[in-house]
Amino acid sequence: LFLQFVFHTYTAAFTLINGNGTPKAEEYSLQQKQILLGLGAISYSACIGALPLAFMNRYALKSSLMQLVVRKLLPAPLFGLTSAFTVGMVRSPEFENGIEVMDRNGKVIGVSKKAGEKAVRETALSRAVLFGTTFLLPEALMYCVQRAKLIKNPHALGPARMFVIMSVLAGMLPVSFSMFPQCGEIKRADLEPEILSSTEETVFFYNRGI
Repeated sequence: LFLQFVFHTYTAAFTLINGNGTPKAEEYSLQQKQILLGLGAISYSACIGALPLAFMNRYALKSSLMQLVVRKLLPAPLFGLTSAFTVGMVRSPEFENGIEVMDRNGKVIGVSKKAGEKAVRETALSRAVLFGTTFLLPEALMYCVQRAKLIKNPHALGPARMFVIMSVLAGMLPVSFSMFPQCGEIKRADLEPEILSSTEETVFFYNRGI
């Protein structure tokens, strides 16, 4: 539970720092709301992530199938889903209050909730892919290594697993960040009518955040 809490605290802080930063609300109330939502998301995600292992230990479920499911298969989708959930919670003010949208020349046209929703949704998806793959692929690779008996010393499996995880994470970071452009696009038909009344542009842009 502690390690889960540390992991989700880091991802929540990273999300908060690298959000869009343009929702229109009182600064102090916005920060307070994001911190409270972040703490709630961290606590919830940590409990959900630790629950399968705690349940298995509590009821002494030691079968090989249970070990495979809880320790090998379940962490990847759980980390992906909880990471996306944390992004949605921490950055929820962006789709509640809206973010700035600009024309091709960088001129701010207005504040759009739909653009905020699109930015948060894209970031949550990229974060889910990042951590889901980072926890799934190393387990699959290590399974193949063990089946092929490429590592003879059992004490070397731990360092090898850590090396594979770090390598996959390093490779997935640029992939995750490049899934959607930093300067996102949104079409005229997807924006609120009150924004469209002041311009004839057909495509608008927004800062997606990371």
